[in-house]
Amino acid sequence: MTTTRVLLMGAGFMGKMHGNVYRSLPNAQLIGVVERQVERAQAYTNEFGVPAFSTLAEAQSHVDFDAVDICLPTHLHKEATIEALLAGKDVLCEKPMALSLADADEMIRVSHESGRRLMIAHCIRFWPEYAKLKELKDSGELGDLLSLNLTRYSQFPYWSSDNWLANELLSGGGVLDMHIHDTDFALYLCGEPDEMKSSGTVDEKGASHVFTTFRFGKTIVHAEGGWNLSSNAPFKMSFRAVFERGTVIWDASPFTIYRPDSAPEVVEFAQVEAEGGGNISSLGGYFVTIREFIDRLQDGKPFVVSTVESSRRSVQTVLEEIAQIKSS
Repeated sequence: MTTTRVLLMGAGFMGKMHGNVYRSLPNAQLIGVVERQVERAQAYTNEFGVPAFSTLAEAQSHVDFDAVDICLPTHLHKEATIEALLAGKDVLCEKPMALSLADADEMIRVSHESGRRLMIAHCIRFWPEYAKLKELKDSGELGDLLSLNLTRYSQFPYWSSDNWLANELLSGGGVLDMHIHDTDFALYLCGEPDEMKSSGTVDEKGASHVFTTFRFGKTIVHAEGGWNLSSNAPFKMSFRAVFERGTVIWDASPFTIYRPDSAPEVVEFAQVEAEGGGNISSLGGYFVTIREFIDRLQDGKPFVVSTVESSRRSVQTVLEEIAQIKSS
């Protein structure tokens, strides 16, 4: 079996999530971590048993690796991605792709010119429940999709390294960092919207909560997301999809399909337990995302579920949402 050797950049919350995935992948090996903060680097080494380096260049002088997994704060995505691509490595970069379209375009350009592959880790496209919803829509089993409600909210995530998420210049605010999950999925599911209307809340951390309604032909998608709930509020992600011949609900309960004149159908999904903390109890979507990256590197097939062009489009759409919020 071929083994892809991966260097991870960023030993924070998401870096630990990705580290747990590599423990479970038989065809990939985590080879080291790049982390500038000494205490966090040592903790990662202790937990995952890999050496830590302060820079990509230092890692290159000590270990051999095939790909780089970037779990750094968003404002560092462009710089780290380009450095890794120019070093001849394929790259998996966490979402959102970048803070601006100019940065996203530069990342795409360097990927093409270097001949190295770049994938953005839009995990919701791979999350089992969302993947099943897309399967149902694409198959036409329940008829046309009439409406979809997407929800994602939480208290502010103070667990980010050095509280970087609180700085809009570094994170883009809650709408770009968190809500992009659902905008990205709406575009992935339905294509280009005919109309989009956004309103929401802006605070000292940027655009922190949003309510957006999209129209895709006769399909209406409403997406709510943000991180300005009180400090004891829970994290929630859910959806409700109404089709011509059925309804699908996933909301603090099992994924359930309701068809007229038949008993509700509960769909079960395999769970991969997470040890990295944060606001989820399963590695499911992260696991499938990273497995897709590794598998496509090994078989040479193109990335289909998450392309850099579609990831750029999601950034563009969310920036348009933020502009509408701030102008209202």
